Amino acid sequence: MDQARRIGQGAAVSDADLAGCIRLGDAAAFRILMQRHNQTLFRMARSVLRDSTEAEDAVQDAWILAFTRIHQFRDASSLSTWLGRIVLNEALRRRRQRRPMTGLDGEDGPDGAFPGAKVIPFPGAQPPPTTPEEDAARAETRRLLERAIDALPDAFRTVFMLREIEQLSVEETASCLGIPPDTVKTRLHRARGLLGQSLRRELSPDLGGVFPFAGERCARIAERVLDRLGHSLRRDPPPDPD
Repeated sequence: MDQARRIGQGAAVSDADLAGCIRLGDAAAFRILMQRHNQTLFRMARSVLRDSTEAEDAVQDAWILAFTRIHQFRDASSLSTWLGRIVLNEALRRRRQRRPMTGLDGEDGPDGAFPGAKVIPFPGAQPPPTTPEEDAARAETRRLLERAIDALPDAFRTVFMLREIEQLSVEETASCLGIPPDTVKTRLHRARGLLGQSLRRELSPDLGGVFPFAGERCARIAERVLDRLGHSLRRDPPPDPD
């Protein structure tokens, strides 16, 4: 079964297979790729921009750029890393336009230290919620955590988002950001210190739920990108050859 027909029937395909179909203008393959990576890319953009609406716009523009450059992607490399770099560059471009940028390396010191940082203690972890009231409290806790992450210095926030929330490895994070693995470890350690170890223990079950980008929002950005590309994509898989 060829790749286009496998995609049309909803079969599991690799990123490399999807990239091959996208090079041929397959809209179904591009939609699957966007749905597969939208949340990670949105979180990357938001870690730089600290604004959900602008991050969504950055992801949309990054997808357009990725489509126009898909022929440059080499199947031997990681497509997710390639996409991540495009999104981060777009987010950084937008941030430069609105204010001076210190860069991912920051200016707080050679190891990314943040002078004067204080750990905010929080008491012990709460049990998992079992009532609507507890669910509401947990949602508020996630909002508090999102604000705390937004308050991190730029360099630490991006590393924390990729490592703790997206669960990328040290090597994957280093590759996305173009920094040494040891720098990733140092910045993650500093970010954890700023958030507070006790805060992390209390809120760690909620990390996977912050800055969500699924459901309606994910579908919306996929449709916008496909509409912008218009006739550049083929909406239906090609018929089987006779």
